[in-house]
Amino acid sequence: MSEVPSTDEPATPWWRRALGPRPDDTVLRNIFRLVVVATIGVVSYDLIERVQAEQTASIERLLPGEAPDVQPFLPSARPDVAPARDGRQPGRAPRAELQKPMTIELVSGGRLEATGSITVGTAERFRAEIEKRGDYVKTIVLNSPGGSVRDALAMSKLIREKGLQTKVEAKGHCASSCPLVFAGGKDRIAEPGASIGVHQVFAIAPNGAGAGADTGMAQAQHVSAECQRHLVDMGVDPRVWIHAMETPPQKIFYFTAKELADLRLATSPSQPAPTAKKS
Repeated sequence: MSEVPSTDEPATPWWRRALGPRPDDTVLRNIFRLVVVATIGVVSYDLIERVQAEQTASIERLLPGEAPDVQPFLPSARPDVAPARDGRQPGRAPRAELQKPMTIELVSGGRLEATGSITVGTAERFRAEIEKRGDYVKTIVLNSPGGSVRDALAMSKLIREKGLQTKVEAKGHCASSCPLVFAGGKDRIAEPGASIGVHQVFAIAPNGAGAGADTGMAQAQHVSAECQRHLVDMGVDPRVWIHAMETPPQKIFYFTAKELADLRLATSPSQPAPTAKKS
């Protein structure tokens, strides 16, 4: 007696059931959907990053002094310390000259004179001039009401990298972000009569209004912390930036000669600044 073949079909694997009657089509459709979803995700992420970068850049371009109208000789926040507030005194650069974008001029004795406002892009011009002059440059003579904080930090780091001296002469003016540049000097000379001072970092919108309470405050705090960290790395007492944070942007906290020395913002050739810390 012959055996009757079984009519029971083997069980269909679960993955075949999931793919349906046309597995090749199902696989291709799913791959296509995954590609579409991944593409949308990448494009969305890139768009978000660009928007955030543009918002940050627009604020960074308008940090203290980066607005076109940089004001030299702001009034002193201290009644007992009030350097000259305009450029009419003999030997001082006129107000209009300091409001113009910074000029960078090589003069005799290895002196590179940097006069005027620190605008966006000044650091690039400054680096190009330093590289062009090579080892001839020894001293950066500053006369500036400040301006772009980012550029000031970049200039300061380059000065320290090259081991250069910084100086503010007797009738010189160095305020707002300019002391950040000054701090980069291996030696930092403030002649008697020099006006050196700081004030708050702030952000403004293109129409002159606030950049938004949350955005402006967060950005200002971030940049302010960066400035304080830089000063410490340059060997400067962090109390310098505490005075900046306590002073409204419409005024300047001018330092006395004793304070400049005590806070190590000014040094002498016999007491060079410490080597910058590596981050």
